Amino acid sequence: MTTTYKYSQIWTIAYPILLSTLMEQLIGMTDTAFLGRVGEIELGASALGGIFYVTVFMLGLGFSIGAQILMARRNGEGKYLRIGSIFYHSLVFLFVLALVLFILTQQFAPLLLHQIINSPRVFEATNDYLNWRICGIFFAFGCAMFRAFYVATTKTRVLTLNSVILVVSNIFLNYCLIFGHLGCPALGISGAAIGSTLAALVSLLFFIVHTFTKVDCARYGLNRLPHFRFSVLRKLLNISIWTMLQNFLSLATWFFFFLAVEHLGEQDLAATNVIRNLSSISFMTVIAFATTSGTLVSNLMGQGRVDEVFPLIRKIIRLTFLILVPFLLVEALFPELFMGIFTDNVTLLEVGRPALYVMLSSYVFTIPGQILFHTVSGTGNTKRSLQIEFLSLFIYCIYIAVALFQCRLSLSWGWASEHIYHFMAFTLCALYLRRGTWRTTRI
Repeated sequence: MTTTYKYSQIWTIAYPILLSTLMEQLIGMTDTAFLGRVGEIELGASALGGIFYVTVFMLGLGFSIGAQILMARRNGEGKYLRIGSIFYHSLVFLFVLALVLFILTQQFAPLLLHQIINSPRVFEATNDYLNWRICGIFFAFGCAMFRAFYVATTKTRVLTLNSVILVVSNIFLNYCLIFGHLGCPALGISGAAIGSTLAALVSLLFFIVHTFTKVDCARYGLNRLPHFRFSVLRKLLNISIWTMLQNFLSLATWFFFFLAVEHLGEQDLAATNVIRNLSSISFMTVIAFATTSGTLVSNLMGQGRVDEVFPLIRKIIRLTFLILVPFLLVEALFPELFMGIFTDNVTLLEVGRPALYVMLSSYVFTIPGQILFHTVSGTGNTKRSLQIEFLSLFIYCIYIAVALFQCRLSLSWGWASEHIYHFMAFTLCALYLRRGTWRTTRI
């Protein structure tokens, strides 16, 4: 048996996703790097506000992932015209969802944050950030849907260019609005949120122009608006509701982790934000290959080639280790160099260094765990992936509650939660895939 997808073909599909996800992470990293020069309060508040926003955003991203799985299956089956219908139905649903989430966040987020954040100064700064950042939810959902279309059809190269435009726009706008350059007012943490929101708008406009000028819209049914059919939306929700809940729970527990660290002190929170941004580089590398795994598995199953799934997974895991391990080793050898990108505070560097080592070592489980997890989603059994996620996160939260809230252990012990979560996810996904019941999944 030979597998169609060779290492070079996997890399051709994965590297634009990798570059785009890394570029998108530069949005948060840019905010952190700039706000780290403003103050510790702003640095910590941007972490809490950013995680809260991303938690809300994950509902829309989860829906787009479900749509991506369905579009990839139709792409594998050669039913290209159906992709346009899935795309437009998804856009309508995401716009309505964005409107609901925007209203709920504006009304209830300040009340919630006031109850769970200890420091009054951190609360005020977090609220200022979130008030502006949530406005970009409409643009972010639109971008997520275009990204799902390009990943599902394996036409991923455009993602790189879009991400470059997104990051350049964000850096320029942050530089102007945070510090007050080029005639703009110095808005501090609010300027970071406004800059990121406007950068998302620029990204969405690029996707729209590129799609309708460079893509064969007739081939995918994008050249005409379909009649709205509840049957299409029902099929989408049957897959996407589980990925929506899974993504929301994942980031909600991440927010829970940051709240636990905030109770250790403002300095620990600021150091954790630095480590989070460093971890995002390597984690997004894993997610890029995991996303590739999910969409290629869905395409293979659409073509009826389920026997090629396991050889594909093994190749993707090997390739991810090969690319990521050298970077992790360099980061471990020169921690001050990498952490210094986000802060020049010597005390924060001392506090964060041990926790950084713990975070880096967790990738022994993170790489295979995430790739297997996205493979489970790619088979179409998103309900099973939610069950795996829920159990893994349940153990993760128990550990955080005991280690940080009850025992008040050091920051390094807090970051050890990454080992626990990814080991659980890896084990449960491996057991499910070995059973083989996924082979007959139809969507």
